[in-house]
Amino acid sequence: MASEPGFKPALLVIDMQEDFCPPNGSLAVPDGRAVIPVINALLAAPTLAVRIATRDWHPADHISFASNHAGSKQPYVDTCTVVNPSNATETYETRLWPVHCVADTPGAQLAAGLDPRRIDRVLDKGTDARVEMYSAFYDPLRRPRVSDSGLADALRAADVTHVYVVGLAADYCVRSTAVDARAEGFVVYVVNEGTRPVDTAAWGQCRAELEAAGVRVVSKDGPEVRRLYGEAKV
Repeated sequence: MASEPGFKPALLVIDMQEDFCPPNGSLAVPDGRAVIPVINALLAAPTLAVRIATRDWHPADHISFASNHAGSKQPYVDTCTVVNPSNATETYETRLWPVHCVADTPGAQLAAGLDPRRIDRVLDKGTDARVEMYSAFYDPLRRPRVSDSGLADALRAADVTHVYVVGLAADYCVRSTAVDARAEGFVVYVVNEGTRPVDTAAWGQCRAELEAAGVRVVSKDGPEVRRLYGEAKV
């Protein structure tokens, strides 16, 4: 299929890992496994320039695990303050989670049913125990940054113009990745049927915030996605 001028899309499959999938994942996202058929269909789109899957790949002492904090901290409920290890004046608050996606454990592997044959590259993130890293691009710290995955450079090296984002979870890693992709200058779409949030009641507000940041949330049946199959132009 001939490529459309000015349109070179990439698909980012964010953290489709066993620990984020029901019924046995330690941080299972409600209905999270249901997005796999949608993602596999997108992976098969013939116009994609690159298909990148990410994995949370945490050390066991990661700062986001509630069990690594004193004082009976509770996952989902409590937070902690992350301090830039190179600049104590820069901090942010992060939600605490159950232990999940520890490197080289079964829960950190890509979810069963996801088609690995069509994935060009797997990028690991969240490997620094000192900082949370929701975004596939980099951690939230800026002065200086602690972790940069190199994703922006990889997309530019492939001459990518448009980024489609799917995976888990919609209100955390998908959201942060999409916002950072837009800030890096790409046209960005989140495919609604290809993601699920941790906090289902908050998804409407999260979606509005994505749109306000310049990220469009689109349907798998809409023209933005049909364009991946050469069926529409927008």
